[in-house]
Amino acid sequence: MRGEEKKVSGSEVLGYYKGKQVLEHYQEATRRVGMWASEELVFRQSFPVVEASLLELGCGTGRIGFSLWMLGYENLTATDFAKPMIERAIANQKSRGSGIRFTVEDATMLSFPSNNFDGLIFGFNGLMQIPGRSNRQKAMSEAFRVLKEGARFIFTTHDRAFPKWKKYWAVEKKKWRKGNQDKSLIEFGDRFEETPKGKLFIHVPDNVEIRQDLKKAGFVVERDLLRSRLAEESQLVKEFSDECRFWVARKPAR
Repeated sequence: MRGEEKKVSGSEVLGYYKGKQVLEHYQEATRRVGMWASEELVFRQSFPVVEASLLELGCGTGRIGFSLWMLGYENLTATDFAKPMIERAIANQKSRGSGIRFTVEDATMLSFPSNNFDGLIFGFNGLMQIPGRSNRQKAMSEAFRVLKEGARFIFTTHDRAFPKWKKYWAVEKKKWRKGNQDKSLIEFGDRFEETPKGKLFIHVPDNVEIRQDLKKAGFVVERDLLRSRLAEESQLVKEFSDECRFWVARKPAR
């Protein structure tokens, strides 16, 4: 329709993760950064049995997956929406000797059977890089479907309440109230901005939104924890990623 602004789409987001610079960035993270100290702590606590069948969504080139394998978790399935990421992960696997099952999957329409996994991880704010709240809700519902009863779902988000971004979101709120926001954005909390590696989309939620969506999907929130409260990360990790909030949700038994 004439005059109607085009909203950010999943294909545009996918295009970013197919870019050579982005692929190299994730490859470098797999090679040099590995698992964060906070991730290891949360994963070990949430999945105490190393024989557990774990599913990772948004695995990139294998940063978390290979680290979990080294910790003894060998029943791993790792997926990503971007085929080039999976191709690199498979290439990395050849030199690492792991047996992770890497496959291309859309987090909003998983191909796995229901009640199939003992745990699910969506790391590095990957869930928030799905445009549209309804689509993120679909991903949560799919996570709920493929998990066994009592199993945990772990993911991270940024947070609009972080002091570092308080001024930015105050300005954005005024723009949205006046209708002057970037018309490619779908909802308040969205960011779709140029970076040295391309145009990056991410949704920055507040805690209420996440709790509402998890409850709608059927999950019970066990805890949410800031990364900085969990562990003191290395400088390398801090350069790779900002502060974030860990969410640990559980699929309750009937």
